[in-house]
Amino acid sequence: MQIEERLKELKDKINEKVPRGINVTQVEFEGPELVIYTDDPKRFADEADLIRILARDLRKRIVVRPTILEDPEKAHGEIKSVVPETAGITDIFFDADTGEVLIEAEKPGVVIGKNGATLREITKHIGWTPKVVRTPPIESSTVKQVRQYLRSVNEDRKQFLRTIGRRIHRDLPARGDETARKDQWARVTTLGCCREVGRAAFLLSTPDSKVLIDCGEKPDNAGATPYIYVPEIYPLSSLDAVVLTHAHLDHCALVPLLYKYGYEGPVYSTPPTRDLSAMLQLDYLDVINKEGRKVPYSSNEVKTYIKHSVTLNYGSVTDIAPDIKLTFHNAGHILGSAIAHFHLGDGMYNIAFTGDFNYAKSRLFNPAINQFPRLEALFMESTYGGSNDFQQARADCEGMLYDTINRVLQRGGKVIIPAFSVGRSQEVMLALEEGMRTNKIPKVKIYLDGMIREATAIHTTYPEYLNTDLRNQIFREGMNPFLAECFQQVDSQDLREKVIGGDPCVIISTSGMLNGGPVMEYLMNLAQDEKNALVFVGYQADGTYGRRIQKGWREVPMGRKGTITINLEIVTVDGFSGHSDRRQLMNYIGQISPRPEKIFCIHGDENNTIDLASSIYKRYHIETHSPMNLETYRMV
Repeated sequence: MQIEERLKELKDKINEKVPRGINVTQVEFEGPELVIYTDDPKRFADEADLIRILARDLRKRIVVRPTILEDPEKAHGEIKSVVPETAGITDIFFDADTGEVLIEAEKPGVVIGKNGATLREITKHIGWTPKVVRTPPIESSTVKQVRQYLRSVNEDRKQFLRTIGRRIHRDLPARGDETARKDQWARVTTLGCCREVGRAAFLLSTPDSKVLIDCGEKPDNAGATPYIYVPEIYPLSSLDAVVLTHAHLDHCALVPLLYKYGYEGPVYSTPPTRDLSAMLQLDYLDVINKEGRKVPYSSNEVKTYIKHSVTLNYGSVTDIAPDIKLTFHNAGHILGSAIAHFHLGDGMYNIAFTGDFNYAKSRLFNPAINQFPRLEALFMESTYGGSNDFQQARADCEGMLYDTINRVLQRGGKVIIPAFSVGRSQEVMLALEEGMRTNKIPKVKIYLDGMIREATAIHTTYPEYLNTDLRNQIFREGMNPFLAECFQQVDSQDLREKVIGGDPCVIISTSGMLNGGPVMEYLMNLAQDEKNALVFVGYQADGTYGRRIQKGWREVPMGRKGTITINLEIVTVDGFSGHSDRRQLMNYIGQISPRPEKIFCIHGDENNTIDLASSIYKRYHIETHSPMNLETYRMV
């Protein structure tokens, strides 16, 4: 059946179910959604269960959109005239992809009105579907720029969504029953991240579809990319989709490179992952450029990635290929991090990729999800999968951090904490803010250098992704720890030099593994003074400067910059990591439901992945593998 015939059939089925008088003018596939255009969106909205019934019966994600949307400029004025000034509207963003208008306000309840009366009035006046969110306590320039850019490429994006919508719902080759049964298979090809940390990339293939999961850099080897040029994936235009689990560079850095070499399809992620990854990719290019290395792509490719991004919330089951459905689940690692669960065929097979995950509640996030409708195979990270990789309890590691800071400040030194701008920085910030508020550490300045402040702003833009306790503290109790007076952003070279030569303080700076970024300037200037301390709060990959110093190197060659002599105190505080340790990894498998038939241990040093795979097999009697790069496994 051709796409046009299928759309006509769907329109006929919809018309059979909608109440008389509601006019369905058009039905169209746009991205993973079936969009119903109507002259009367308000009456559609009044039928509370209608969209849910249509989605269930048609087995599609349904969106209802007005046939004609009010001009955004005019609609902006009408919203302002309907909503009382006391709401404190700070931004209005029109998303033509969805027909939604996002209204940011200091008092969302005033915009909503009693029993939603004001929202209904807005819909009646402008046709757009209003969505209300609280104004973020810290404004994010990244979020603002992403929204402005998406608005500017609205027409291109609409055409793109229709193109991929038709590709997702394309007809599959006709096969007889016996042929179809024999042709049912699924394979995973490992393109990176196996028996190593970094350059995550996996190709999921069926007879009819190809999906790439992640495409990251290798932090200890500048220029090392995933094997995206092998025959299984090449040409890149043959891919149906790219799925991004989270925004750390070893998973997202090289996604824009795909567009440079011919990919034209969508990248699926959660909304925070899209914004954070765009921020980090641009910063990644800036750092490489300053170091005199060849940049792998330009900011134009980052824009192309944003234009082709499709965001999904946790729990939303979505068609991304004719025979593949994707669902994201909370991974507990960083803001918006997701376990990607794939449902293949008509119930043929289910497979999940954890990305990086944390099976424990942290100051920022709830623990990773371990309950799935079905699950036959699991690809799980093994960063701390070694038999001795046990992290301290959170309270103990925070106590150790407080003790270190007290000791260093008392002797007149400075504390340097290298941290990823996303995740670890915010965890450490929350611990330090509480430590000062409860007088466990002295009230000194905590300087933030790199993209940490901007990443923190993005955290406050998406409060629904934070754990309940932190949300309540910020929005109900009115105490936002991220806005504490102790934090100061380093936004100039002049201030950086003053910090280096100034009073005792704490410095949190990127990058987390000392493989570039502003932290290197602090290290080069402060490493020779034994009064100071370098505190590691995150994983240090083999080959990075961080791992070398952690191992005890006292002279570290820095290429053209010479050699750094390490005299300052070196402290490793385990427990702040967003990764599960060995105990949590084993517990996760013990408590996962349903229990998978196969487990692949990836994203870890060779010994760790082998050790974890062996231990899981011995304890749970599940088929396990520690794959190498460039291997292909048949699942069915």
